[in-house]
Amino acid sequence: MTQSNTHLGLSVIAQIAVPVKDINRAVAFYRDSLGMKLMFQAPPALAFFDCNGIRLMLDVPEDKQFAHPSCPVYFKVADIQAAANAFKIKGIHFILDPHVITKMGNVTIGMAFFNDTEGNTMALTSEVPS
Repeated sequence: MTQSNTHLGLSVIAQIAVPVKDINRAVAFYRDSLGMKLMFQAPPALAFFDCNGIRLMLDVPEDKQFAHPSCPVYFKVADIQAAANAFKIKGIHFILDPHVITKMGNVTIGMAFFNDTEGNTMALTSEVPS
């Protein structure tokens, strides 16, 4: 094996996969409750959503090694309190309501956490001037 002077560094996310148990229930939640743009479904067990150029793939895993809850996906919103209130009206229960995580310089970072219909933890995050 030879060493290369080329540095390989990852910086762009193309797709995030979220394992689900019931593809139709999960599609309804992400499309109807969260208001995400469904790109297409690939029967029997895949669905793709557009998140401003990053694909969010819902997948009923065939292989059990991939059939576990995903790590949280953090969705950036302008007003975290308004977004959480709008989702609560749609019946989404937050396991942690919007709260300040930290202040970094002149920016305050807030987060709120909820579960999707498949048991995956998801989050809202916002960065607002302090």
